Amino acid sequence: MAAGMTELLQPEGWLRPRGFAHGIKAKGTLVFIGGQIGWDSQRHFVSLDLAAQVRQALANIVAILAEAGAGPQHVVRLTWYVTDKREYLDCEREIGAAYLDVMGRNYPAMAVVQVAALVEDAARVEIEATAVVPD
Repeated sequence: MAAGMTELLQPEGWLRPRGFAHGIKAKGTLVFIGGQIGWDSQRHFVSLDLAAQVRQALANIVAILAEAGAGPQHVVRLTWYVTDKREYLDCEREIGAAYLDVMGRNYPAMAVVQVAALVEDAARVEIEATAVVPD
């Protein structure tokens, strides 16, 4: 995270989370990114594989961040909607590798929610993001 703009919130006595933050205090311009799925700029799905769709959805988020003069290091919150919790858990390694490749070692506050379906039938994941860009 960019120095001086954010502070991780880690209550005393709580175990440190792996791959996410319990909370983040931030100061700056807010950027809200609507749910991104695993399709490219022409709305073609890159794959039906969950990890590949995660990689593409995150790449889409990074492209939108760039439009705001921001990058992955400015993301303070991600909400993931997956259609299959078991599939998500079974490919955590591949998802983690995709995350590191695209987002780096920025671990914002996150939630992962299983949903019955997404609007696009081929979508396995949808990810929303909130970023804070320093003033």
